Amino acid sequence: MAFLKGKDKEAVTKELSKITRNIKLLYFTTEKTCMLCKETGELLEEVAGLHEKISVEVHGDGDLKKAKKFGIDKFPAFVITEQNEKTTGVRFFGIPAGYEFVSLLGALVEMGTGNTELTTDTKKKIAEIKKPVHIQVFVTPTCPYCPGAVRTGHQMAMLNPNIISDMIEAQEFPELGMKYHVMGVPRTVVNENGYFEGALPEALYVERVIRAVNGESGNLAADLH
Repeated sequence: MAFLKGKDKEAVTKELSKITRNIKLLYFTTEKTCMLCKETGELLEEVAGLHEKISVEVHGDGDLKKAKKFGIDKFPAFVITEQNEKTTGVRFFGIPAGYEFVSLLGALVEMGTGNTELTTDTKKKIAEIKKPVHIQVFVTPTCPYCPGAVRTGHQMAMLNPNIISDMIEAQEFPELGMKYHVMGVPRTVVNENGYFEGALPEALYVERVIRAVNGESGNLAADLH
């Protein structure tokens, strides 16, 4: 089944033409119960077919070593990385359908060019993060505000190896939604205990992530006094 047709395919091909270096989609699937593994794999193969520098590497249930290296514990999942697999923190759990296709496309272009849209000041703050950071952005395909939250997290992960950032499709992983009290999206959870909601400007987003890194928990959207 083709996901992209006509003008949509042309627009995606044009955007991907910016890519200048080889990148890989490490796709993790399972033969066990999986809501959209088949569809996710097909979508990734279709997108990769639009640019010669994008490849898809499929890993099944037997590739435990690879899954462990990239922290994959649920399916479907994929990681976007360079050919040498240096970057390990740009992860997707669930199919990037609907509005979330924007997140996939943005991550591919940014990884494939080595450039992000973040400001110099933001990049400096991200570079100063020395502790492990795990960002989980809960989304749904119908949420127009979710890609912004996902893309900021992914760009942070591209710039600092201490950061891992996940897109998590909330409908595919309802148990995680319950665990993290996801009542609306985007909901961004940082290091398990801190969270904020909505699509924030990059400066506020990074500031709240740093607050979580410094040990603050609970609602990170609360104003500091």
